[in-house]
Amino acid sequence: MTAAGVLITGASGLIGSALAPALEAGGARVSRLVRRPGADARALLWDPDRGAIPRPALEGFDAVVHLAGESIAAGRWTRARRARLLESRVGPTRLLCGALAELERPPRVLVSASAIGIYGDRGSEVLTEASPPGSGFLAALARDWEQATTVAEARGIRVVHLRIAPVFAARGGMLALLRLPFRLGLGGPLGSGRQWMSWIALEDLTAAIRHVIARDELAGAVNAAAPGAVTNAEFTRALARVLRRPAFLRVPAAALRIALGGMADEALLASARVEPRRLLEAGFSFRFPEVEPALRHALAGHSGP
Repeated sequence: MTAAGVLITGASGLIGSALAPALEAGGARVSRLVRRPGADARALLWDPDRGAIPRPALEGFDAVVHLAGESIAAGRWTRARRARLLESRVGPTRLLCGALAELERPPRVLVSASAIGIYGDRGSEVLTEASPPGSGFLAALARDWEQATTVAEARGIRVVHLRIAPVFAARGGMLALLRLPFRLGLGGPLGSGRQWMSWIALEDLTAAIRHVIARDELAGAVNAAAPGAVTNAEFTRALARVLRRPAFLRVPAAALRIALGGMADEALLASARVEPRRLLEAGFSFRFPEVEPALRHALAGHSGP
């Protein structure tokens, strides 16, 4: 890790809380841009809802990692919820990028979170960074999110749109939602089970962020997904083996739509077979390229439900 100073937004989230210590272990000086005062006296305060950001304090950072945004899976997608998901990503990104573009010493790189949801539901098509965006709410959300960085790119900042897959982690992420029903013997394939699932281990994601910060040739879209995409049925069998639980109860697509609305079709039943081509070409090596070892590592030693 060569960055002298890294600023992180969304530092208290699943990814940010793992990234900060990983960067510090690599020798970086990490600062956090947060909404509320906390235990870190060095943290910088901003209020994206009011358009407030501490511009002078942003001078001199070598890299900025922008992870802020409300969780996609935190609630049913009502009209108000969709609006909030959009507002929590596009507005803060524009505010941050506008402030960075005005600096005398802007960062050399901005790693701005995006999502593989930009590809939409694409069946068995192998999706690389060269693949066009798909359709649907998530695709439109990610497309607007990425476009909100335009002013930073125009300033000459190297911008990386990190298209992140669902994350495997011991606490939080998609496994937090699935662990309990599987432990109760209620897990099973979602819908047909034939839809492709892309994913990434949290350790690989934090390592990938450090990699793209260090590699000057990486700009634009970069897929942060393990090379071992699997079908939902294959994932279900792997998780059942890891938890030593049966997984025979297929969850009908209709039941998911009743419970979750539009989120069911776009987040659970959509098929995305994503390949991390640019990371691999840039020499990145995944520690967990296959699904079952990644699940075993993520869930090892977890004593909760």
